[in-house]
Parts: sequence; structure tokens; C-alpha cells
Amino acid sequence: DFSGKTMIPFVTSGGSGFSGIIRAIEDAEPDAIVLEGLSIYDDHSPRAEGEVADWLTQLGLAGS
Repeated sequence: DFSGKTMIPFVTSGGSGFSGIIRAIEDAEPDAIVLEGLSIYDDHSPRAEGEVADWLTQLGLAGS
């Protein structure tokens, strides 16, 4: 039970991205807060540090 909890989904993927998982999370946990997720394709993951930092900053979870 994640009622009242904040969920921040992220995934590395070979091409399918979230593939409907955000909707599944929202359906399974309707009382949770689901923030904007981040999907990084696997071939970008070694260079994703800046993208992750930007995403966390946009969410207000990291300094700029």
C-alpha cells in the first residue's frame, strides 16, 4: 500500500520505454502520487548523468 506516498518511476530500456507501466502504477496505487518519470534508452545510459541531474532538478529534488 503506497497511499499518500510519492512514486518517481525511472527505467532504462532497449526501446519500449515505460510501455504502459505508469498507468499500471496509477491503477494499482490510486492514492499514491506519481511524479513525472524518466526513461533512458540503454545505449544512452553511460552518458545519462546530465539528463538524470536535469530531471531531478525539474522535480525539485536536486540543486541546479
